[in-house]
Amino acid sequence: MLRAMLNWIWAAFFLIAFIVAIWQAAVGGKPDVLKDVVTSLFDSSKTAFEISIGLTGVMSLWLGLMKIAEKGGVTEFIAWAVGPLFRRLFPGIPAGHPASGAIVMNRSANMLGLDNAATPLGLKAMKELQSLNPEPERATDEMVLFMVMNASSVTLVPISIMTFRAQLGAANPADVFVPILIATFISDLSGLLLVAAIQKLNIWNRVVLGWLGTLTAVVAGLVWYFSRLPQDQVATQSAVLANAILIVLVGSFLVMGMRKKLPVYETFIEGAKEGFTVAIGIVPYLVAMLVAVGVLRASGALEAFLGGIKAVVGQLHMDTRWVDAMPTALIKPLSGGGARGMMVDTMKAMGADSFAGRLSCVIQGSTETTFYVLAVYFGSVGVKKTRHALGCALFAEAVGVLAAIGVTYLFFG
Repeated sequence: MLRAMLNWIWAAFFLIAFIVAIWQAAVGGKPDVLKDVVTSLFDSSKTAFEISIGLTGVMSLWLGLMKIAEKGGVTEFIAWAVGPLFRRLFPGIPAGHPASGAIVMNRSANMLGLDNAATPLGLKAMKELQSLNPEPERATDEMVLFMVMNASSVTLVPISIMTFRAQLGAANPADVFVPILIATFISDLSGLLLVAAIQKLNIWNRVVLGWLGTLTAVVAGLVWYFSRLPQDQVATQSAVLANAILIVLVGSFLVMGMRKKLPVYETFIEGAKEGFTVAIGIVPYLVAMLVAVGVLRASGALEAFLGGIKAVVGQLHMDTRWVDAMPTALIKPLSGGGARGMMVDTMKAMGADSFAGRLSCVIQGSTETTFYVLAVYFGSVGVKKTRHALGCALFAEAVGVLAAIGVTYLFFG
């Protein structure tokens, strides 16, 4: 069903663009729009390929570093640290059951952006949770919570976003790092609290309160600190903090790798080799979406759609700059690749360092492909009755978008 929906949406982009272009040429007195649409077909496909190839170097760098982190035990360290919290959030899992380890490892891999490791661990976790399920077609409380946490997962290092920003000429590709961290935490916490309220989870014990209270205090402290700075210093200090955090993370990866006596150079090369494969793998998806959005923009249809929203927002006496980033937010629940294409198109059209360009990146980093995640994970174990999983996940998604808008105004407004 999800694939069919994406097929319809993608085809609709072209059909709407063609209809609007023909209308503008025949009735609106703009015959050149037909030429613009055709030109966009070729220009967008060329741009998508050039961007993807340009990603190879930076992607190789980060995948090499992540390979050191993975083999150096960083994932296991995070799993050990958050283990006590997860044991209390999933009380229905017996002590020592393999589901607990798979859930914690999946979460840890997601936090590091290790998608290749996170997905198999997530599917294993669902399989183990299904072994505890008395009603195989109905999701258990533990399954619902696990899925909502996956659909609003915190990512410590948004590698692909920073890579695209670097490729598209951002002055400081990491300047969205702290805003993404804040927005994704708010999204994640909101999903957890909603599920906890519905399932009547005991989140008032010392371990859970300690974890959630500490993390919330850190995020609140960041918001408080940056909200008190003069606007011209916010972006500068945010970039300094982001760069410092990244340097500490990379340094810790290397230290952990050397502590385990890894051949860090060879391990880096092993991971870096995957960079080319990943960059090439992005090409078809980026071409598909950039061409579709390109013709939509060239025909004037996208401008008209966003203009309509801006008119309504303007009537409410609100700033309208956030509207230009909404295509990313609307596509993200359905397709990560599609949202990536929207993000790239926004940065390409408006500028990587424009308000909309940065906001689209923060939205991309603080939300998840909700429908895809639920379809794959629940489908893998034959669960048909997902209960409140979708509603809670979409709630977290909406909160993530609102948080992204708020922090982008705080940091770059």
